[in-house]
Amino acid sequence: MSTVFDINSLARENIRNLVPYMSARRLGGKGDIWLNANEYHTAPDFQFRENTLNRYPECQPAAVIQRYANYIGLQPEQVLVSRGADESIELLLRVFCEPGRDAVLFCPPTYGMYSVSAETFGVEQKKIPVSTNWQPDVASIKNNLDRVKLVYICSPNNPTGNLVEPAALRQILELTRNQAIVAIDEAYIEFCPQHTTTRWLQDYPHLVILRTLSKAFALAGLRCGFTLASADIIALMLKVIAPYPLATPVADIAAQALTETGIQTMKNRVAEIVSNRIYLQQELSQLALVENVFPSETNYILVKFTDAEIVFKTLWDKGIILRDQRKQPGLENCLRITIGNRGECEQVVNAINALSSQTQQIKETENP
Repeated sequence: MSTVFDINSLARENIRNLVPYMSARRLGGKGDIWLNANEYHTAPDFQFRENTLNRYPECQPAAVIQRYANYIGLQPEQVLVSRGADESIELLLRVFCEPGRDAVLFCPPTYGMYSVSAETFGVEQKKIPVSTNWQPDVASIKNNLDRVKLVYICSPNNPTGNLVEPAALRQILELTRNQAIVAIDEAYIEFCPQHTTTRWLQDYPHLVILRTLSKAFALAGLRCGFTLASADIIALMLKVIAPYPLATPVADIAAQALTETGIQTMKNRVAEIVSNRIYLQQELSQLALVENVFPSETNYILVKFTDAEIVFKTLWDKGIILRDQRKQPGLENCLRITIGNRGECEQVVNAINALSSQTQQIKETENP
């Protein structure tokens, strides 16, 4: 009688041991109010206009590249489009990091795919925790640059919502000059566009900027991201990108979103989200279960509760799905809340306020 073969024995050891990134959809939940994935609450209205699905698409659709270059004020040869910014994270690893020899560096708490992607490719990770106010510990970074070929900096940072100070970014860029690539992830920069580092590209040839249409453009389901860099870096990335990274419908809709009308619609959307963010921050800061509402330059806020577990579970049971951040370093009792429409924000406030009242009544009963 033959024994059952364990297919896992053929997998690489690091993959067998890998803890995957748990996206909002993989975590599940059954809700009416989805505030766990930093998505926009309403689907934009686009129509697929092409009739060429029998043909392979362009590797780098000209209309998409040109319109994005116009939008950010760069040359087309400085722009690469990919399947979300997540693909760019991996492309940079494939281009610049030799497994078993080189290392990547990033500063938790931050976006989880930097770690997962590095682990997938067998590249060593140097994790330098942030210092006060969620800022990079530049001194520790300086002392840990040996063998580092790639540095990921998320600004505004996910999940904390803060910007990295320009002085710190420049220090890191100077420390890594002629040694490593610095990738600044600007997935949320449309919520604070005056802080983009795109104008720095001419001064730092090792700077790479990651962008996306998932957030302010409300196209998370499209999976369309961009890399901004020198023409030399873009040329290297084009060597390893998939032959047809963007499906024809994706390219068509992305090009529509990047018209003057599409960009103005995005800006109007940002204004709405910022208004709702201010409302939610102000209302939550007055509730008894809320210990701290952190400042944010994004479409979400990080909130520290006196008991995040009970808040998360109570709202989950009510169909209000938040993102639990308690396992991230330095984020004990913290939940991340995407900014929904005004009605959704009000329901979040009302649910937590009701829970606060119930908690207070229980305390009064136990300690009359």
